[in-house]
Amino acid sequence: MRSQRLKRLVPYTPGEQPQDRSYLKLNTNENPYPPSPLVEDVLASFAAADLRRYPDPRCLKLREGAAEEAGVDPDWVFAGNGSDEVLSLAFFSFFDSSRGPLLFPKHTYSFFPVYCNFYDIEYERIPLERDFSLEPSRFLDSPDSCGIVFPNPNAPTGIAVERGKIENLLEHYPNDRLVLVDEAYVDFGAESCVELCRVWSNLLVVQTVSKSKSLAGMRLGFAYGQPELIDALFAAKDSFNSYPVDAIAQAVGVAAMNDGPYYKSMSDRVIATRVRFTAALRELGWHVLPSKANFVFAAHPSLTGGEVYRLLKEQGILVRHFTSQEIERFVRITIGLPEDMETLSGALAQLA
Repeated sequence: MRSQRLKRLVPYTPGEQPQDRSYLKLNTNENPYPPSPLVEDVLASFAAADLRRYPDPRCLKLREGAAEEAGVDPDWVFAGNGSDEVLSLAFFSFFDSSRGPLLFPKHTYSFFPVYCNFYDIEYERIPLERDFSLEPSRFLDSPDSCGIVFPNPNAPTGIAVERGKIENLLEHYPNDRLVLVDEAYVDFGAESCVELCRVWSNLLVVQTVSKSKSLAGMRLGFAYGQPELIDALFAAKDSFNSYPVDAIAQAVGVAAMNDGPYYKSMSDRVIATRVRFTAALRELGWHVLPSKANFVFAAHPSLTGGEVYRLLKEQGILVRHFTSQEIERFVRITIGLPEDMETLSGALAQLA
């Protein structure tokens, strides 16, 4: 009964969500702090009777809130059902292998090759530097490409690229091909490229409320770019699902956009905990990459990443391990509450 297209798919593997016991869950990069109190107010007062109506397919109030926060006009903003959906629509709308392969880093968000397989887009992985940083100018070594996509900060490394290097990439890359920057973790210390959209018509920036706004359970993401790009995303969306962002998500998103100071304070707390935890890991002899995300990517001095993952899981602590060559020594550790990281530090100190 399965189509040949489906048989060829290799699905994305999300962070595990085991149900066999209670775990200290540091494997899916969720924010350890609750959403803004304004979000609670919306959920408490939302009129259930309003659910009989379809939500606004253009998400106007939500886009207005996101636009005000980002300092752009609403017609420069697209809203979707999580940044993964926004990325998927962008892959469909802008990347065509007839112009060459899509370029992305060798070690990066593992959904990128899944989208390529889904939409039959050829791709080429661009190597990272020896220190696992991303040098954007390397994309220019493959001039016959249909576009570029990369996270900033990168995942799973957590290393950020300076905005000036992204500007340099845009200056030298053909302006009729899209450069997509996925800023899922940008609020934890990296520089956003949204303002560069004013200059570069081929730049699309994607963000999410899952991480810094503590709304991973709500599924809400955005794209920022010039109106021609945004119109293309709406065309793709309306050819698939006119109403992907439900009424509750839109109302909650507006509330979240109206409480920037609260979320800035929460992000600052995560950053401070990340700095302390990184120092603690290094004191234990771990190799820790410089992170600008709400996680760290770290390698034990003698144990493999798989061994670290297994030993911690036996103690009721979940981290994430990737088996790809060159990064199999590392585990990705979400930054939780200070007490969570103290618990983890204690467990790590006892590892062989």
